[in-house]
Amino acid sequence: MNRDQISAAVRAAFVLAALTGAVGVTTGCVYRPNIQQGNLLDIEDVDQVQTGMTRSQVRYLLGTPMLADPFDPQRWDYIYTFKRGRSSNVERAHFVVKFEGDKVARVEKLDLPDEVTAHSKKQQKDYEPPAASSAEPSAGSPPQPEAPRPDGPG
Repeated sequence: MNRDQISAAVRAAFVLAALTGAVGVTTGCVYRPNIQQGNLLDIEDVDQVQTGMTRSQVRYLLGTPMLADPFDPQRWDYIYTFKRGRSSNVERAHFVVKFEGDKVARVEKLDLPDEVTAHSKKQQKDYEPPAASSAEPSAGSPPQPEAPRPDGPG
């Protein structure tokens, strides 16, 4: 083998190694986003749904159902799925409300995992706005005129 053939073989091996390394690095770094679909339900809200409630009360409490069957208008399905990035585990929640006329006749809790439902709304409910300071007038009291400034109006 002459010198040109050896350098061409070395270059080819180097390029092949670089491409193999680049492919290996890029396939391991692909971002997989969390996929969340459906109605995220709070266990406390689900437990408040009782027989005799109207459709509007259920919609106010749980939101619009993910699936309202056109062939069975007396059934509302609240479905939630959550898949974290590369994980093959899919968290599911399924809650069914059945009506007779405009009133709830039956409630079915098919699948309601605690970790799915308790997380998001608990954070929202734990938030307390800062207390109003005593210097501010309350909503029911008439506005008070400003006290004159020591340096005059301005």
